[in-house]
Order: sequence, then structure tokens, then C-alpha cells
Amino acid sequence: MTNFLKKFEKLHPRIEKSPLRKLIGLRQEMSATHNKTGELWQQFMPRRREIQNRSTSDVISVNLYVEAYFKEFNPDKEFEKWAAAEVTSIKDIPPEMDTLEIPSGLYAVFNYKGLSTDNSIYQYIFGVWLPDSDYLLDHRPHFEILGEKYRNNDPNSEEEIWIPIRMKS
Repeated sequence: MTNFLKKFEKLHPRIEKSPLRKLIGLRQEMSATHNKTGELWQQFMPRRREIQNRSTSDVISVNLYVEAYFKEFNPDKEFEKWAAAEVTSIKDIPPEMDTLEIPSGLYAVFNYKGLSTDNSIYQYIFGVWLPDSDYLLDHRPHFEILGEKYRNNDPNSEEEIWIPIRMKS
């Protein structure tokens, strides 16, 4: 394990079955090379209070990948990113916002503390933890729950990273 990944070697996820989650928010196509995450969140955050029937005060960042996305990583390959809030009911959708349902399923949940721009956590998850686990990556949405301890661009920021998994055969 490389030195920069050693900081995660004691980071073990909890395995949790997520319920169906209903979201309302904004979405945008992007790639790792042409990352528009900042723009998306700058549009969403001032408008999040327009969303009615919110189930929590948390916000959720969701990535939707095509099934072959992780087979051969290409930083120019596009995916869909969402900035959203979880709701109890999908009605009264604010103008220019959309709905998304994340199906119920098994997830590895990592309690991450650090900068959201530090992608080494994902190198650890996909390059170390997942191959050494009893699980395979499943084709469902990936998401992060950004709760009250989340602070943008703060090394003490905390979030939950939810990675869709299934048991190895």
C-alpha cells in the first residue's frame, strides 16, 4: 500500500441495506476531466430550501455511472452528478429541478473525514478495500450524505460515502 493510502488502512465501512431513497435536486453531465461539481452545488445550495417534504436537513451528492464505467477508467468518460435533498414525497417539484429514486440495496458506508477534493479515499476504496473484501461493485447509484459536520474545503469536514455492493459469488 502506498504511503498516501496508509491513512485509510484502519478505515473500515459498515455494511448497510439502504432503503429506497426519493430525491429532488439538480443534475449535470460531467467527467473527472471536466468536473463541474462546484458549479452544480453553487446552483443548488441557494435553492435547496425550495424543496418541500424534506426528510432531513442533509444534502446528498449522487453519481450515476453507465455500467461499464469502472471496467476501464477513463477520466474523459461522462457521468451524471446530482446535488439533491431526500424527501418523503416526490411532489411540488421546484422549477428546473428533477426527481431521482435510489433503489434499495446493499452499500459499504465509509465515514470519511477530510477534504472532499482528496480523491485518495476513492483510490483506497476501489483499489484496496473492495478487491480485498467479500464484495463486488454493484451497478446502482453512488452517493455521499453531507450532513451537519460537512464543511466544503475543510480538512475536518465529515461525510458518509455510500458505495453500492453485492456479495461475491
